[in-house]
Order: sequence, then C-alpha cells, then structure tokens
Amino acid sequence: MNAVQDDQLDRLDVRLVDLLAAEPRIGVLECSRRLGVARGTVQARLDKLLSRGVIRSFGPEISPAAIGFAVTSFVTLEISQRHGHQAVTAHLARIPEVLEAHTITGASDLLCRIVARSNTDLQRVIDQIVSYEGITRASSLIALAEQIPYRVLPLVRSIGGGQPAA
Repeated sequence: MNAVQDDQLDRLDVRLVDLLAAEPRIGVLECSRRLGVARGTVQARLDKLLSRGVIRSFGPEISPAAIGFAVTSFVTLEISQRHGHQAVTAHLARIPEVLEAHTITGASDLLCRIVARSNTDLQRVIDQIVSYEGITRASSLIALAEQIPYRVLPLVRSIGGGQPAA
C-alpha cells in the first residue's frame, strides 16, 4: 500500500467510508469480509478516520421538514468587532433552529443555515438571532427547494476513482 499524507484518504479508506455510508449499521467484521481485508485492518482504519474527524458520526440523518420545520433560510450576519465571533457564536448555539454557522469573507461576518416551522415562525427565529447586541445587521434568503442536499460522499468517491464499495 502506498504511503499517504495524514490528511488524505487512500483507496481502502474511501471504500470503507463508502460502505459505512451505504450501510451505517454494518459491523466491523462484515466490513472486513466485504472489503477483503483483515478485521484488525478495518478497525485500525476506522479508529484513524474517527480520530482525524473524517467520520464525525454514525447517527441518523434528520430531515428538519419531516419534523415540522419546512422553511429553510440562509442568514448573513454582521457583528460588532467589539463582541467578537465567539460571543455571537455562543448566542447562536443556544437557538435550536440555527443548524450551522460559518465565519465567512465578504461584507458579512457569519453565514447561518436556520429552519423554522413557517414564514411567521422564521420571523421569530430571526428576531431571536438579532436580539443579541453583538449582531449589528442580518440579511436573510429563504430557500424555495433543495436541489442538491448536503453531501460529501461524491467528493470522497472522487478520491478513490469514483466507484462505490462492493
């Protein structure tokens, strides 16, 4: 097997990730059987992928719309530099409807993906977000339809030659 840098995946890693994505409840022994490698090899690779943060979870993927949060919005925030990102991020983390937040470049400081039960509820969520004095301006866009859901597997597959695991 070729040596790779710590931050790269080799073909076996890609096949393992692909297999786990297709069948998240599969056991290590069955992975080793399907991949044609020793159980210890699969366990070591899995441990490495987990410790590096490549695999972050084995939990279920939840659809916000399926649990009553049909409205998705992307909100950019401008923050007071006096308060800083950490304080604003702590505020945002306390709001369950804020699914993710990223520091960004450009005119705004943060980009958030938020969900709400309705457009009226979206106003409530945005009001809760901007209630923090460290946020000076917010701008929102409502997503009309999801065209491509969040995905990483095609990127992973591109590293391994584009083929799903057997």
